[in-house]
Amino acid sequence: MSAQQNGQAGSQPGPGTMKAFLIDAYKQPLHEADVPVPTVGDHDVLVRVKAAGVNQLDAGIRDAGFRQILPYRLPLILGNDVAGIVERVGTGVDRFSPGDEVYARPDKDRIGTFAEFIAVDQQDLALKPASITMEEAASLPLVALTAWQALVERGNVQPGQTVLIHGGAGGVGSIAIQLAKHLGAVVATTASAANADYVRALGADRVIDYKTQDFERELHDVDFVLDSLSGENLEKSIRVTRPGGRVVGIFGPPDPAFARELGAGLPLRVAMRALSSGVRRRARRRDVDYSFLFMRADGAQLERITELVEAGVLTPQVDRVLPFARTPEALALLERGGIRGKVVVSLA
Repeated sequence: MSAQQNGQAGSQPGPGTMKAFLIDAYKQPLHEADVPVPTVGDHDVLVRVKAAGVNQLDAGIRDAGFRQILPYRLPLILGNDVAGIVERVGTGVDRFSPGDEVYARPDKDRIGTFAEFIAVDQQDLALKPASITMEEAASLPLVALTAWQALVERGNVQPGQTVLIHGGAGGVGSIAIQLAKHLGAVVATTASAANADYVRALGADRVIDYKTQDFERELHDVDFVLDSLSGENLEKSIRVTRPGGRVVGIFGPPDPAFARELGAGLPLRVAMRALSSGVRRRARRRDVDYSFLFMRADGAQLERITELVEAGVLTPQVDRVLPFARTPEALALLERGGIRGKVVVSLA
């Protein structure tokens, strides 16, 4: 679905046009354009965007990395994190009112937060934590929901368990460390020496310098691994996990369970089964549970995350804030690496 047309049949027309950053074709640059304001379905909330988080997922979508599982129509507005103010609501909306400060990771079929407005289903939306800024709120939804769905839903992480989080200084890692520590885990993470103190301050008990140390030599009998790199890193993650432990990969390979969740057709289900067959076979040999996680939008979970933010358990990690006009630069900055936490664009 094109993000410019993410309303529903019979929805209210959008009022005029807006500025947005979009791609006209895969592997083409992100550019600014005037597009229609989204239409608002019965259960939709039209959000005036105040800030949008920038994610590696945006670059992956632009470069056709998710084309098989996310078949978007082009042109497409990018952006998967939003914080803003409710402009108006659909006739069936009963949880939000104009003027509410909200944040969300829109459903994967309705992305498009690099814009002045976005229509979001009320089920995917939550009230913004009052204690943080719009920019901080915009940094959270995708990465915090990823961490929650990995550690709580999939991992069922318990006090005293050992958790390995790869890329601890990154967007997902910096939130996952905090959440794992809150759950009572002993937290190990991979990071550069330059980021060692940073990830320790987030709650990491052990920091492994990925440039000079091999985590496979340093760790064993890990209960849960959150892998964000795939490939050889994933293979090693399986080998350091204890029998009965779990490994969740957020960059693949996709597995048959994800294909079923996606409602994929037979050719795609067969392809996903083949892509992950080697990893799943090696995990089974070690009695390790491997699964692929493509996080989903979930307003109820975001409400739980809001509670953790307000309690001081989770602190947003924002490295840079750039103005909306520099959105392509913000994405390029993230791709170059060296970012602690998130890059955010602001429409304030």
